[in-house]
Order: sequence, then structure tokens, then C-alpha cells
Amino acid sequence: MMEEQDRERTIQSIRRFNRFYTKQIGILESSYLQSSFSLTQVRVLYELAHCDSTTATELAKGIGLDAGYLSRILADFEKRGFINKNQSEKDGRQTILSLTDQGQKAFAPLDIGANEQIGVMVGKLSSGEQNRLLEAMSSIQQILGEETKDKSYVLRPHRPGDLGWVIHRHGVLYAQEYGYEERFEALVAEIAAKFIQKYDPKRERCWIAERSGENVGSVFLVKSTEDTAKLRLLIVEPSARGLGIGKRLVDECIRFARQAGYKKITLWTHKQLHAAISIYKKAGFHLVNEEPDPDHGIGTISQVWELVL
Repeated sequence: MMEEQDRERTIQSIRRFNRFYTKQIGILESSYLQSSFSLTQVRVLYELAHCDSTTATELAKGIGLDAGYLSRILADFEKRGFINKNQSEKDGRQTILSLTDQGQKAFAPLDIGANEQIGVMVGKLSSGEQNRLLEAMSSIQQILGEETKDKSYVLRPHRPGDLGWVIHRHGVLYAQEYGYEERFEALVAEIAAKFIQKYDPKRERCWIAERSGENVGSVFLVKSTEDTAKLRLLIVEPSARGLGIGKRLVDECIRFARQAGYKKITLWTHKQLHAAISIYKKAGFHLVNEEPDPDHGIGTISQVWELVL
């Protein structure tokens, strides 16, 4: 009898939480963020925007969506010019889906709007309350069976203390992995200080990747000129590499830059940073200049890359 009462109490508590949370995020509204898209359509756009390529079968399985319903959404997206369909090179029976530039532009304001909506919701919370919220969400995912222990992370805006972490971890990791001296840490500190002193939230951003309550990555997009943004301080902790965090951080910079009205993104890096350069290449950046940089070690080559938006 007691077990049955406990089960009923659990069911009613979960349903009460579901009613509360669906109201919080506006899931019952006919459109998402007052756009022309439903929440399901935005979810499909999100999944397409965060993978290089996928199939309809993989997409339906990942989202848990009825195949017929997904097919109708994809047909609508194709008419709007949002998606590309290409035959798989590995298996000619499969069709590979990816977002077009037009699809990326349609998704960008929705993504930014969602971030701003959640930012307003959690902005009322203290740092400790935000950490409790993240831990609670992680616990729910793990208990209900989603494998998040090794893969889950969140991207969020910077908050007090984050820039100190960015400076510290750049200093430590670049010394360990590339033999950089303290002058590089000083350069990072200078970039971080200028970001805070001249921060323009409409045209600049810092994203922090967080996993299990710990910072594991960062990237900055800052104004260089009215038409040009600069991508800076991309870093991913060794413990979190291989999860796609670096690519996701760069993608966020590109989407925000387009939304903010920039025409070009530039970045400065070193030739030996092969993993980062691979991400930049895949994102569409191309090398425009390189030259020796003895300040960071004999044989070091600095490079400038750019992406026209």
C-alpha cells in the first residue's frame, strides 16, 4: 500500500513539474519565440545546425520524432531552401542532410533568442543557485537514462571569475603543451581585460563551456571594426576534447557575428595548433597571412585566418 502511495505521489510530482517547466519555456505556445516556427521545427533546425551532416533516420532517432512527421518538416524546409540533400558517398541508399547558408541564417536569431530567454530566466539566480540548477538537471538526465556522464556540456555567457579562469588555463596549458612562457599569459590577460573594459553586449560575446559544474572551454568574439569581428581565446580542456566543444564554440561565434551584422571574422593563431586550425578550416576560414613569431619560441609561425560572412 505504501509503495503504491509513493508511486502515485511521484507521478503527480513529475506532472506538476512538467506543467511548471512547459510554462517557463513557452512550450505550449503555437509558435516559438514569436517566430513562424513551431518548437518541433526549431528542434530539427537545432540538430541540423549542430552536426556536419546526418540522415533523416538518425535525426528521427536522435530527437525521438515520428518519421512521417519529420518527413513533412524536412519537405517544408527543402521548399524554403533551408536544407541540402546529397547522396552518401559511403552508402548510395542514404541521403545526407545539412543546413544551407539560408537555413543557418533562419536558425541564428532563434538560437540567440533562446539563449537570451534562458539568460533572463537564470539571470535572477545567484551563482550558487545556478550551479544547483545545473546539477539537478544533470541528475534528472542521468536517472532517466540519458548518457550524459561523459558527453554532456552546456554553453553559457561569462560571469564573475570566468576571465580569471581563462587567463590561468591558457597560461598552464600552453606552457605544458607548447612550451610558451609567461609573456603569452600576459597577452591573454591583456585581451581579457580589454574585453571587460570595452564590452559591447550587442556586438561582442564570451562563451564558457561547462561540464559537470566545471569550466572546460571558452571563446570570445570581439569587435575589431564596424564590419569585422575577431575570434579570440579558443580553448578546450584536455579532459573535454573529442566532444565537439571546440567546433560548437566556433559555430556560436559565426552565428552571432552574422546576427550582429559583421561581414567578416578574423583570428590570429600559431601554425602548430593543428586541432584548432582544423576546426577553423572546416568552419570555412582561410589563411591570409603567416610570419615567424620568435616571441613565442624559435620556429613558431603566427597565422591570420579570416571568414567572409
